[in-house]
Amino acid sequence: MDTTSIEKFYQQMASSLNSDVNAILPKDILKEIGHFNVFNLEELIARSEGKNTMPYDRRTYYKISLIKGRNRAEYSDKVIEIENNALLFATPKIPYNWIPKDLNQSGYFCIFTDEFLVSGKSGIQLDELPIFKPGGYPIFEITDQEAEELTYIFKNMQKEIASEYVHKYDLIRNYVMELIHFGQKLQPAAALYQTHNASSRVASLFLELLERQFPISSSRQKLSLRTAKDYADRLSVHVNHLNKVLKENTGKTTTELINNRVLQEAKILLKQTDWSVSEVAFTLGFEEVAHFSNFFKKQTTFSPVHFRS
Repeated sequence: MDTTSIEKFYQQMASSLNSDVNAILPKDILKEIGHFNVFNLEELIARSEGKNTMPYDRRTYYKISLIKGRNRAEYSDKVIEIENNALLFATPKIPYNWIPKDLNQSGYFCIFTDEFLVSGKSGIQLDELPIFKPGGYPIFEITDQEAEELTYIFKNMQKEIASEYVHKYDLIRNYVMELIHFGQKLQPAAALYQTHNASSRVASLFLELLERQFPISSSRQKLSLRTAKDYADRLSVHVNHLNKVLKENTGKTTTELINNRVLQEAKILLKQTDWSVSEVAFTLGFEEVAHFSNFFKKQTTFSPVHFRS
């Protein structure tokens, strides 16, 4: 599995459009800290004559997409069928893809780096936002009216990025935040409003620490934290206390949460890399490939080799 950088994205885009990379880049963007751009999906499809296929990759940038049409979204180890309109939030941590199910496709998408928003006056940290936190649900089916509201925001982005206004990127940052808040309003209330007592704080720190270990990008990389005790020691709490607060806040034990995230990454690595099963096992913290095979089969009923094939 490749990791698509901003540079590679523009190379692929220029190739599909038979264009020069500089013709696609926003005017004056090189003067900015970070990167931003916005695209009309229908126009891209028409110009590329169907050549702009999207690989199932991790990307080094964030992306917010308004997709109108029948599609299949592949996000991490999930496959979601979309029959009308959808709003999709993608982060550098999880690979994703969308596959059109017919030719009637339209919408918009914008790409940006975390530096782009951090460089604004708000200094927002994207990973602290509920929409981008680990375990969130990043794809929402929306109504025609909601799709029209979002279309208006994307059109304003396009208008500003083509303008000569000196502070246009500050204004665009506001539009990006408007999209983010729109998506967060669609999330369940429990995901947005959490109590800030000591118990929930420990649970939040655990989930953040768990997610920091991913993605696995090299067969030489190895998880440094693998067991409940590893996490408890890092958080300076007793392993029983950690298990108790996680059960209270998530409904799952420490081991269940670790295993679920390791399994998710295992599925990605088995499907999207050519690493051997032993290499995958090593990166995920299994000392013996047999232990990994037993773990995977217990969780999925498939052996790693059977799942890959």
